[in-house]
Amino acid sequence: MEQKEKSMATDETAKVHYRGWKAMPFVIGNETFEKLGTIGTLSNLLVYLTTVFNMKSIAATNLINIFNGTANFSTLLGAFLCDTYFGRYKTLVFATISSVLGLLALALTAAIPKLHPLPCGSEKSSTCPSANAWQMAFLLSAFGLLVIGGAGIRPCNLAFGADQFDPSTESGRMGTTSFFNWYYFTYTFAVLMSLTVIVYVQSDVSWAWGLAIPAILMFISLLLFFTGSRIFVKVKPEGSPLTSLLRVIVASIKKRKLTLHSQSQPCLSLFHYIPHSSLNSKLPSTNQFRFLDKAAIITAEDRINQDGSAVNPWGLCSIQQVEEVKCVVRILPIWVSAMVYNIVIIQQQTYVVFQALQSNRRLGNTSFKIPAASYSIFNMIGLTIWIPFYDRVLVPRLRKITGKDGGITILQKMGFGMVLGIVTMIVSAIVETNRRNSALAKPIGFDPIRGAVSSMSGLWLAPQLILVGISEAFTVVALVEFYYKQFPENMRSVGGSFTFLGFAGSSYLSSFLISIVHRTTGGGDGNGGWLAQDLNKGKLDYFYYLVTALMGLNLCYFITCARWYKYKGSEDTVLAGDDEKVNSEKVTV
Repeated sequence: MEQKEKSMATDETAKVHYRGWKAMPFVIGNETFEKLGTIGTLSNLLVYLTTVFNMKSIAATNLINIFNGTANFSTLLGAFLCDTYFGRYKTLVFATISSVLGLLALALTAAIPKLHPLPCGSEKSSTCPSANAWQMAFLLSAFGLLVIGGAGIRPCNLAFGADQFDPSTESGRMGTTSFFNWYYFTYTFAVLMSLTVIVYVQSDVSWAWGLAIPAILMFISLLLFFTGSRIFVKVKPEGSPLTSLLRVIVASIKKRKLTLHSQSQPCLSLFHYIPHSSLNSKLPSTNQFRFLDKAAIITAEDRINQDGSAVNPWGLCSIQQVEEVKCVVRILPIWVSAMVYNIVIIQQQTYVVFQALQSNRRLGNTSFKIPAASYSIFNMIGLTIWIPFYDRVLVPRLRKITGKDGGITILQKMGFGMVLGIVTMIVSAIVETNRRNSALAKPIGFDPIRGAVSSMSGLWLAPQLILVGISEAFTVVALVEFYYKQFPENMRSVGGSFTFLGFAGSSYLSSFLISIVHRTTGGGDGNGGWLAQDLNKGKLDYFYYLVTALMGLNLCYFITCARWYKYKGSEDTVLAGDDEKVNSEKVTV
């Protein structure tokens, strides 16, 4: 019987015609134009809201944070629907169409005068009128469509590209690795193009054209995707691994009154079933979170099918399923710490833009002004220069010292990035103090909305942006590797969603922190407090020092969690069914 099932599975696999690199022009082309469309819009959205929609800096920052948080949080729902019902191909088609409509709607808010408020100081209005209810409703509708698009594209596009290669062959596995490199290259290319060409068109040519170009690029992405649909491998949905996680929780709650290995119930045995089709490596039973082990206790009411599976999977789960849930539970404290760390990255994406707007943005003695949003390119410069230097120069030397393949452990790498995050915020505060002092002492101009423009060159913002780029190269890259290696194999798509969920939580936390600081320091009208509309009247450097203190506390919390954390498969294990312990080599965090 088992041989028949295996042969049937082999036959089904043989029917799949992997096109590999023949499908890549359509896949990589689709992703390149998709990233150009979304990043080209989102990178300069803060400036658009404050200049075209006349929003106060606080309101615009909070709206962006809420939008980013919702878009990132929705990826978990998108991954669930993709894995359970629709599959990656259908999800990507629907999500890309939604993104095209969202970018088109956003472009219309700039192109049609009735869809945005009058400019500040225009003939019809001497003040800065706010957007009316209909204008805000149309804008938020565009954001909603972009959220739906991001929910499907972000968790699916990387996995869909990898689906085009045969994982059972060496060439297929090499192709998958090469595809990951090209995927990162398209992201870097899209960021560089967005922060230079597209941002320049938006800031110095026309907002209508600047937002229409990303919409057109996204439409081209959709056309490329449809063009390659005939040769794509379209993997059918196999069910969400989140269901297995929920089953363990429900079963352990149902059996919460049972006792593991007690004298009063000596005949209790645990369920060890592992299906032949399981993608996951076998995990040893562990001592942590023993209450979850109750989900695997076989009682008189439990029934077993002929193939060894449980009749009621919501009442009886295997030890393997329990250990997979434990992997997720162990990850959560690290995930929380990473979420707090991401607040540093968010500040370098939002308030740095406002600092640039009130700095000298001229390039040398020329009349060319660097667009405020384009300064974020220094972040990418720090990231792209440091990664190959670290990988090719530092890691081999560290490997000789520590004997570890990666030079240092994943959590050590993450912690060092957090230290650099603290340094980034200190440098940011010092630069802001100098910017504000020079603006008050030697302004080079006056902005009617924001106030005096500092004589300090905007290029002084580069050090903090390069630092945060290097910090990302440690922490964020390590975090992606951490999720990939520590999640069970069938939950790696969920692990990818955890990265976005962390950014979602960071966006909400940042918005909450900004609102609290603004109200506490007396800036309710937007014109006072630490985070004033005119940065020269505020104390943004104090806010940066506050974030520095928060990051210091978070680092202490992270170190505590890292010392407690045990890598998957490397901790002290227990042989299920008795109390015999097997000591394995402990891993340094």
